[in-house]
Amino acid sequence: MSTELQSKPSAAALFKAAYENRYTWDENFPGFAADFVLVLAGQTYTGTCAIHKDLSVEVNTDDPKAQEWLYNQLKDVVVHRKRSSFDTAHSKHTFSFDGEADESGAVPVTVSGDAMGSHYKLRDNQVVQVSRTMGRMAFTINHLDKIDTPQGYISTAYNAVFRNAQTGEITAQRKFEDAYEEWGGYWVMTRQVVHSREGDTSTVTDIRFTNLRAL
Repeated sequence: MSTELQSKPSAAALFKAAYENRYTWDENFPGFAADFVLVLAGQTYTGTCAIHKDLSVEVNTDDPKAQEWLYNQLKDVVVHRKRSSFDTAHSKHTFSFDGEADESGAVPVTVSGDAMGSHYKLRDNQVVQVSRTMGRMAFTINHLDKIDTPQGYISTAYNAVFRNAQTGEITAQRKFEDAYEEWGGYWVMTRQVVHSREGDTSTVTDIRFTNLRAL
């Protein structure tokens, strides 16, 4: 076997390197509270929110719709910041290359053994694209920009394209722009702007977090 083939990383090794290069909160994460201003569907809402030490989420505001929206967004933040070892998260999965690298150098990798038929593209120890199918819906998320921390990278710009899994028709598109700041030794989100388009309808949702404080 040639030296080149011997030294080429496996699909699992490439995915593990990218997985472990993500920025996550460690077991000492103390939790925090913040005030927020949310502009949703042209209306402005205010209140307080918190991500606790155990990573549970709390949102306090007068409007149920705004409360649900922000609760779901913060839960999504927790999913990406929660630390879990590669072996714990992917012990039942297998990884394989799915063709050659594209023009940007991103390597396609398929993950088998999950329920969503996940496909990834990896470049420079980062996940730059995720494609999944959930029932009748398929979606692709493209990583566009990031910040680098000593503990790993955080995606700060990315878009999501949703399609009908059977016809391939685009049903919705979203672009996310996130801002983070270091607080108490941890990087936390301070703003998220979401540009959404469904059919002929376009909306912009803007959430800002201020007065970050210990719980």
